[in-house]
Amino acid sequence: MSRRDAFDFVLLSAIWGTSFLFMRVSAPEFGPFALIGLRAGIAACCLLPLFLLREGVAPLAAHAPALTMVGLVNCFIPFTLLAYATLSLTAGFTALLNATTPLWAAVVGLFWLGATLAPRQWIGLALGVIGMVVLTWGKVDFKPGGTGLAVVAGLLATLSYGFSTHFTKKSLSRLSPMGIAAGSQAAGAVMILPFAIYFWPQTPPSMRAWVAAILLAVLATAFALVLYFRLISRLGGQKASAVTFLIPVFAAAFGALFLGEAVTVPMWTGGLIVLAGTALILGLIPSKTPRKQL
Repeated sequence: MSRRDAFDFVLLSAIWGTSFLFMRVSAPEFGPFALIGLRAGIAACCLLPLFLLREGVAPLAAHAPALTMVGLVNCFIPFTLLAYATLSLTAGFTALLNATTPLWAAVVGLFWLGATLAPRQWIGLALGVIGMVVLTWGKVDFKPGGTGLAVVAGLLATLSYGFSTHFTKKSLSRLSPMGIAAGSQAAGAVMILPFAIYFWPQTPPSMRAWVAAILLAVLATAFALVLYFRLISRLGGQKASAVTFLIPVFAAAFGALFLGEAVTVPMWTGGLIVLAGTALILGLIPSKTPRKQL
């Protein structure tokens, strides 16, 4: 990995780590629907012109049905659920929940596509389940004022991301990554628009919330996606996906630094187990057993 790629890798992790901070700041004032309406809408306005200037409208029109589905399962549903989760969960904790996405992608591939898992991936899946139990232990409280629903929302968001991973590979393999990003954000924005209008806050959000919402859309969504796809083109999808491991570190650091959020031992114990399982599933831990040449 070159120095430039390493810099972009760390930068992307930090930027995506800020997304949880921005949601923590803006979601309480905007509410999940209005906030995500802004996030998807502004991001689409940033990404669409870049794509249309390069490739035109024809590729998006040809893949409109699939882009609509991706907009639902990769934008509308997970963005809204994560915004809801940050109403009562810390930025670092929510980021650790988000890090379970590869685990859910493995489960979806197993049951939906009949994919086979290597032994190390089964071990990774088991570690992921154990890690999720440790991570959420004592958090799943469904009493009034509890965080149980927020934890469930965060996990459902990652399940939606996991489904989106396979659906995108299956249905949009001929569309460029930038086209997928621009088209899905636009589709998600259209779907969430009625909810954003209906649930628009009656009390005007503060300037602090507005700044956080705009940064969430422009920096942590539009710019981050462009940077991510650039990393994929240089490093490949597997290496680029390793940003998963640094995002919770930055999210927790930003939450502690700017919001005074606590970082607990159970939180990071469970988080490290989840990340170990994720590494095994993604194949990021090299095998000690040499493969036989055919």
